Amino acid sequence: MTALRGAWLFLGIAACVDETAGPQPEEGEALSGGGTTVFETGDRAFSLSARNLSDEGRSAFSVGNAFFNDPWVTAPSSTEGRDGLGPTFNAKSCSACHFHDGRGRPPEAGHDMVSMLVRLSVPGVDAVGGPAPDPAYGGQIQPQGIEGVPGEASPTLTWEDVPGVYADGSPYTLRRPVLDLGEGAYGPFDQLIRASARVAPHMVGLGLLEAIPEDALVALADPLDANGDGISGRPNTVWDPVSAAPAFGRFGWKGGQAGLLQQNTGAFLGDMGITSTLHPAQDCPSTQEACAAAIEGGTPEVSDHIVDRVTFYTRTLAVPARRDVDDPDVLAGRELFRQIGCAACHVERFTTGDVDGHPELSRQDIRPFTDLLLHDLGPELSDERPDFDADGAEWRTPPLWGLGLVPDVNDHDLLLHDGRARGFAEAILWHGGEAEAGRDAFRALDAKKRDQLVMFLESL
Repeated sequence: MTALRGAWLFLGIAACVDETAGPQPEEGEALSGGGTTVFETGDRAFSLSARNLSDEGRSAFSVGNAFFNDPWVTAPSSTEGRDGLGPTFNAKSCSACHFHDGRGRPPEAGHDMVSMLVRLSVPGVDAVGGPAPDPAYGGQIQPQGIEGVPGEASPTLTWEDVPGVYADGSPYTLRRPVLDLGEGAYGPFDQLIRASARVAPHMVGLGLLEAIPEDALVALADPLDANGDGISGRPNTVWDPVSAAPAFGRFGWKGGQAGLLQQNTGAFLGDMGITSTLHPAQDCPSTQEACAAAIEGGTPEVSDHIVDRVTFYTRTLAVPARRDVDDPDVLAGRELFRQIGCAACHVERFTTGDVDGHPELSRQDIRPFTDLLLHDLGPELSDERPDFDADGAEWRTPPLWGLGLVPDVNDHDLLLHDGRARGFAEAILWHGGEAEAGRDAFRALDAKKRDQLVMFLESL
C-alpha cells in the first residue's frame, strides 16, 4: 500500500513540485475513476464498489454481487429463481469467467476453455444486421450441457512462435494462437465458419464508460482519416434490443453491445443459457433436438429484479487508483506513450455526463485510456469475423485502466482479445494497421525507454 499512500501524498503537494525537474504528475492523475476511485491492490482490487456510493447503493451492490457469484442450476429445482441453466452453456455463474471481477485467460495447450469462449458466424447477417449464426451451433460454442443434452464441442488452442527483433538487436518471441474447434456433437460446422476466440475482460469502470457522452466519442471519430494522422476510428453501430433501434456500440471486444443491460442479458443467454425479458427464446439451433426439449426454468428464467441488481453491480464496480504516479521512470513512460501515438486511440481523459439514478457516476473526471471506437489493427490480429459495422481486423479500443493489476487479481499478465500477448510489450508488438506506426516507434526505442513505457502501462 506504500505506492497508494504516495499517490495521496502527491495530491496534497502537487503545487509545490519543481516544474524544471522533468515530467510531473498531473493534478488528480492517480484518480483513474474520479470520485469513484478506490485505493486497493491485491486480489480484491477489481471487486469494490464505487468509493462515493451511497449506503443504499452499497446494499444494492451487495445483492448484485451475490447474484453475480452464485451458480445457476438445472430446472426444475427447489432453488427459487436460480434454475434454468443451459440447456447448453459455457459457465454456471458470471464469476466463473470473470473471476474476482477480473480478466480471463486462454487455456494451456490442449486444455479446455474456462474463462474464454469462441464466437461463431457464417457469411451474411442476421435479422438485425449482426453476425449470422452457424446453422447447427449458433453464435458461440457452448461446451457444456445439462443432463441429457450434449455440449456442442470442446475447442482448444495451440501456439506458434513468431520471432522478431528490436531495432537495437534485442530478440523477442511472440506467440500466435491456433484454434481447433474440435468435433461438433451436432454434425459438422459450416464450411465457411468464422470463429473468434476471446477471453473475458476485466469488469472495472463499466458504468463510467457507459456514462461518457456519445457526442464526445463521436467527435473523436475520423473514418476517412481526414487529418492524415493514419488513425481512422469509427463507431460500431449495433442493434439495441432496449430501444429497438440502431445505437452506438460500447461494450464487447468489437463494441457489439450498446449498454450494460444489453451486455449482461446477452451474456446470461449466450454464456449460461438463461433467458430474460430482452432475450426470451432459448438458444437452441434447429439441429439440437435435445436442447429444444429440455425443461425450462420459467419464462423468463432470470427475473428483471436479478438482471437489474447484476447490472447495478457491474455498473458500480470501482476503478482502482493508479500506482507510482510520481515515479520518474513511470512519468518518462507516460511521455513516450503520448509521443509515439498510443494516446491517439487510448484517449486518456473524459468527463462523464449526468446519469439518471447514479449521481456517483455523474460529472466524473476519468482516465480510462480508450475512445470506445473501432480501429483496424491489421491482418495479424484479424479474426476475419465481422460484427455489425466492424470488420475482421477492427476492434474496439479496450480501456487500459486497471490492467496493471491483472497479475495481482488473476495471476497472469495475458493481454489482447485472445490472451496471446504475455505482457504489455508483446501486446504493443502485435499491433498493426492504424497502430503500425506506434508499434514501429516502440520497436525502435532503446531498452530503457521500452521498459519505461511498460512501467507506465503497469501503473494504470
